[in-house]
Amino acid sequence: MITLENDRLVFRVPEVHKDARCAIEFQRTLRIPDDGLDYPLPPGMGRFPLRHLDDYARRMPTDWLRRGGVLMPMHQAEAMWISFDCGEYPFAVKIATGKVCALTGESWMNRLNTDPQDYAVLPEQPWLDGYCVAQGIVRQFVAMPLGQGYTVEEQLTGEAEHGGLQLIAYPMKAERYEELVADRSREPEFEGHVLYSPAPLDSMGLAPGGRMRQEIYDDDYGLDAWDQRHASRCFVTIANSVRWMALTGERPPTEAPTASAYASAGLPWFDYFGGDLTAIAETDKLRGIASVAEIGAANGASPLPENESADVDRVISLRRPGSNQVREMSADVPTTS
Repeated sequence: MITLENDRLVFRVPEVHKDARCAIEFQRTLRIPDDGLDYPLPPGMGRFPLRHLDDYARRMPTDWLRRGGVLMPMHQAEAMWISFDCGEYPFAVKIATGKVCALTGESWMNRLNTDPQDYAVLPEQPWLDGYCVAQGIVRQFVAMPLGQGYTVEEQLTGEAEHGGLQLIAYPMKAERYEELVADRSREPEFEGHVLYSPAPLDSMGLAPGGRMRQEIYDDDYGLDAWDQRHASRCFVTIANSVRWMALTGERPPTEAPTASAYASAGLPWFDYFGGDLTAIAETDKLRGIASVAEIGAANGASPLPENESADVDRVISLRRPGSNQVREMSADVPTTS
């Protein structure tokens, strides 16, 4: 069962276990420079709004209604990251953009695969900011219009058909979770824990932007730990600001400040350390994808406004466990007009 609560997708699987719950949200953030450098993790600047497609059925394209799910607004060239919160109950979550897996570059499949691993393991993986293009490196999720060749979907399939985001969540089997709880009860307690906080012509997809340091962690539980009989899936359609206003009557959030303006204000970036967890490696398919800036340069275009490099001086290290810091940025930040 999936519900929409305060702009979060909440997956509950009570038929597996009463504690099987996972919340997923999409955080507005800085678009890091697409300049070939590796940046720390940018902050969260609040959730993107989510709306049920069915609430605006009379205005929705037929194809959008047929696939269902929720609607989310993004400006062209705006960036986002995905935040996971499952408490202590483990989940395996697959994430695709345009029905292309963000971890492997393979086409969407309704099952988990380990060779290569095509899913994130929660709660070990608190966030996902982009496409895994090297071990410990991702390229940021950046919104671009379908049909212009920028999205990963178009680069790897040659089609601009789906766009948006696709999610599927699998809970851990109840018996494995109970064994895990029993094992944890015999371990020393820590003082704290990390808080985690066919497409119409104007459809939006996600494309690879700048590089940042982020590890995607290997599944130490094993494929057999996941209950693949009880999966929940959701399609997140991305609308540009004009289409969002026409469909919902709401203004989308303002765009985030530029990375250079944010860094100049002395506001923090983040690094996350997973302790002894092992990061998965990239695949050949995603290693070879071109970024938005690279495609634009090849076509004589400048698709990313204000793409200047940023001088990052303030980086906060988040560690698991033992820290009560989060990536959300509540302080006043420079805004774009």
